[in-house]
Amino acid sequence: MPELPDIVVYIEALERRIQGSILERVRIASPFLLRTAVPPLSSVEGKKIVELRRLGKRICFGLEGDLWLVLHLMIAGRLHWYDERAKAAKGRSVAVFEFSTGSLTLTEAGTQKRASLHVVQGEAGLDNLNPGGLEIFDAATEEFARALRARNHTLKRALTDPRILSGIGNAYSDEILFEAKLSPFTLTQKLTDKDIEQLFAAIKRTLTDWVERLRSEAKDRFPEKVTAFRPDMATHGKYGEPCPRCGSKIQRIRYGSNETNYCPTCQTGGKLLADRALSRLLKEDWPRTPEELENLGRR
Repeated sequence: MPELPDIVVYIEALERRIQGSILERVRIASPFLLRTAVPPLSSVEGKKIVELRRLGKRICFGLEGDLWLVLHLMIAGRLHWYDERAKAAKGRSVAVFEFSTGSLTLTEAGTQKRASLHVVQGEAGLDNLNPGGLEIFDAATEEFARALRARNHTLKRALTDPRILSGIGNAYSDEILFEAKLSPFTLTQKLTDKDIEQLFAAIKRTLTDWVERLRSEAKDRFPEKVTAFRPDMATHGKYGEPCPRCGSKIQRIRYGSNETNYCPTCQTGGKLLADRALSRLLKEDWPRTPEELENLGRR
């Protein structure tokens, strides 16, 4: 699932291509994509793009008349840019957004179509789609501590819960916890003040670093290699490979379609996380799919 670094780089690429352009037409091929009926989708056609904004893991297209298109890519949704409209029409796209400057297409791999598109009016419409998670770069350490300790979740669950923190998912949570040298299954209400400060700094370092890496990779091109599995990640998707810090083998825990990767030496005091107590904890604290977390409403 594209997370904060991916969404930031997508938006920067879109700003260079569509800011100030006219959204001439929207074509939707999948009946599952559009989740709203009012305002109608036709109301955005012929309108100028005046702003692009991130809302958690969503991309928000602001148009004249205070209308917003809000796109959530979910697990398998990806965006593609074409300067020539004819080329955009050739692929099997879930949706095509035709701008005066070129065409943006949405594709979604697999048979389960989970990406969503909402048309909403004004800030109130956007707010209805906002799960309410803390924006980490706008927060102070004290706000972060309150948000994290408000309920007693595992750290992995807390980092990926959009009602607690904004924009972090399965991949970057693994990288953050490795950077912070904290176990994914430490309970939030057991964190010390030092742990909180360490985690807060690790989140900002990790997300900033990955935004810079993805910017450098894309340069002026539209980002086409958006993936949750990158060769230079430390732990995510690295099961069985050596830890880049200590050389121990990276381990993983699976629950439903969720997975977490960690270094037992750096993060759990050498302990492999696989016992009945952990199974009970996962059952109580973890949704079985990433989609369940993304669909949680505001508290």
